[in-house]
Amino acid sequence: MAKIPRNFRLLEELEKGEKGIGDGSCSYGLEDGDDIMMTHWNGTIIGPGHTVHENRIYSLKITCGESYPEQPPTVQFVSRVNLPFVSQVDGKVDHSKLPVLAHWNRNSSIETILVEIRREMASFANRKLPQPPEGTMF
Repeated sequence: MAKIPRNFRLLEELEKGEKGIGDGSCSYGLEDGDDIMMTHWNGTIIGPGHTVHENRIYSLKITCGESYPEQPPTVQFVSRVNLPFVSQVDGKVDHSKLPVLAHWNRNSSIETILVEIRREMASFANRKLPQPPEGTMF
């Protein structure tokens, strides 16, 4: 099967991100509409209900390097959050601790990552973790 070039793939993701994902609990788009290389993205996750994250809005930065989608993007929380796969120093997501990044394949996407992070927020192990004050940033 032919591989879709990076920019075509990212254009597809941009189009999908602008339309919104499912129930609107996750969204993403380019940080700068003039970024012709489509490298720098913003993501938003609305915390899942019935957890300590409920009604919180989390902002993330996603960087798709030249080797995307062969290699996963870097993901970094801008909003402060306490999760086992997020560095408490700078908000970077540790690839080895988040399954979608640890077992990356080119069929995964920005959407896949955001949905997986939100799922992890709702998991039994993370749903009641003490969180920093709402609105604090890295």
